[in-house]
Amino acid sequence: MNKDRLKKILLIVLTGFGVLLITTGSYAWKTFTSTITNIQEEIDYQKNQKRLENIDLEAGEPISLLLIGVDDPGEEGDPYQRSDALIYVTLNPHTETTHMVSIPRDTYTEIVGHGKKDKITHSYAFGGTKMTIRSVENFLNARVDYFVKVDLRGLEDIVDAVGGVEVNNDFKFTYHDITFEKGPIHLNGKEVKEYTVMRKDDPRGDFGRQERQRKVIKAIVEKGTTLTGLTSSISNFEEIFAAIEDNVRTNMDLEAMWNIQRNYQDSLNHIVEHEISGKGGEINKTYYFMADQEKLKKVSKELNKQLEK
Repeated sequence: MNKDRLKKILLIVLTGFGVLLITTGSYAWKTFTSTITNIQEEIDYQKNQKRLENIDLEAGEPISLLLIGVDDPGEEGDPYQRSDALIYVTLNPHTETTHMVSIPRDTYTEIVGHGKKDKITHSYAFGGTKMTIRSVENFLNARVDYFVKVDLRGLEDIVDAVGGVEVNNDFKFTYHDITFEKGPIHLNGKEVKEYTVMRKDDPRGDFGRQERQRKVIKAIVEKGTTLTGLTSSISNFEEIFAAIEDNVRTNMDLEAMWNIQRNYQDSLNHIVEHEISGKGGEINKTYYFMADQEKLKKVSKELNKQLEK
């Protein structure tokens, strides 16, 4: 359930590409435009498309972004991929604020277009990007303007291409023979993958894992907001673009990416994190996470407030 790549996307969209392109020149620009063309994914989603036609990115109109981390297909006889990581983000340059909420993969909710309730992680298996977006919108009662989907199998390549990330780890733990000390630590691609997936030894379970994932996202964003943060990656831009092309899909076109990078950086001045409160339970011997509906309404209200809805 790694969102490390998701953070890489925030780096690309909000900060990194602008600095990277200016610094590396026309060859990087040609490589970049080719990459963007190859990662486009259109979805047959009329409501979303009508909304996109009216967004004024040059004026810094608040927008929402859904980060989707897609996991490996299942074992033997289970070929389906699932949305193993879902992070909903609002960007508001007017308030200079970004709001971020992770949706637990086992959340029991309506899978819009499938005709029944199930774990939200199954929305991707049942109906791909479109069904995932519609289910998230229904669950949060908040619109999704853009999406960035990342195949989690390419996580290590993306993280290593940008030189790794720095995070402040809350407690010491060992996972898959890698020990993560308490305090500030540097993580490479393989380490980030293990760092963000562990949950059984975390006192907060899946919520602790979500918090670590958000830390990694913020670390990449902070790294990308300064030229020095990208200096070590300049010589690796071909590697970065290749990793993106292989593992990322989005409905943002070149113009949207450029305008977001240019006009939405102030949104990163203050990042607010939300959690979906609730409790675990079983239905027909299957574990689900049941969101607290009253608290969910408060989160939804705050997200829509940031979207100036």
